[in-house]
Amino acid sequence: MIRLTVTPVAREFGAEVGGVDLSLPFDATVLADLIGAMDRYAVCFYRPGRPMPDNGHIALGKALGPIDTNPVFKITGRKKTRVPIELQDVANIDENNDVMKEGSRVILFRRGDRLWHSDMSFHPNRAVYSLLSAHEIPPAGGDTEFCDLRAAYDALPDATKAKIESLVAVHSIWYSRAVAGFPDPTEEELASRPPSRHRLVQVHPGSKRKTLYLASHASHIEGWSEDEGRVLLKELKEFATQGRFVYRHHWQLGDVVIWDNRCTMHRGTPYEDTRYRRDMRRATTREMALSA
Repeated sequence: MIRLTVTPVAREFGAEVGGVDLSLPFDATVLADLIGAMDRYAVCFYRPGRPMPDNGHIALGKALGPIDTNPVFKITGRKKTRVPIELQDVANIDENNDVMKEGSRVILFRRGDRLWHSDMSFHPNRAVYSLLSAHEIPPAGGDTEFCDLRAAYDALPDATKAKIESLVAVHSIWYSRAVAGFPDPTEEELASRPPSRHRLVQVHPGSKRKTLYLASHASHIEGWSEDEGRVLLKELKEFATQGRFVYRHHWQLGDVVIWDNRCTMHRGTPYEDTRYRRDMRRATTREMALSA
């Protein structure tokens, strides 16, 4: 029987998986092994050495849960034509297959991904797994960093744990983009994605461990003054992103990195995004089945 191999890159956070071609259908044993690895390590990467075909990428995402097929927000002027509807196009390449130019609204939006965030925290139906596939990578820069929010929670002082136990944060994609320098959102953009609410402390379903649930999208704490809430959120993010909680992934062509948004944050690192191509495609699974 073919089994998934799991090789940790650190003791409890991050692992390489292999031994199985994940672009092809696999059995329930392999799926259970993959989910078990995700529950333990939270970030797993698969390194086949060549870009995963879009149909294989989509099938892998669907094996792990319901996936997005519709845009969850709008960027005025953006045309999504390069990838199937089941994948999110997170490249710096336009519909004509050219690198986007400085000042592009999409480029400005994508730079917000350099802030620590959890995918889809701005939506009431949260992301579970993100599966990011590297079709083209720049010659320098463009790594992705991940932080372990379960380990960060464990390391908090007991007084802090008690203070934040019942707090709710309000998340907005437009708040994080404003912090990153994105222009004022258009009425179309604002209407496409209103804020959402999530508890600051969660129990991760797979591991049953408590975890922080943080993101740059978290604007404020419900029931607190805006300034007071943002101070707390900043302190927690700085604590959770210390080097001892962080894994940095150095991309190779064809890598597929899978992470659990319910117990991690991540961020892209800078690269020359108006000079070099970076073609990344993401499948995203959700907590609840999506409506038709």
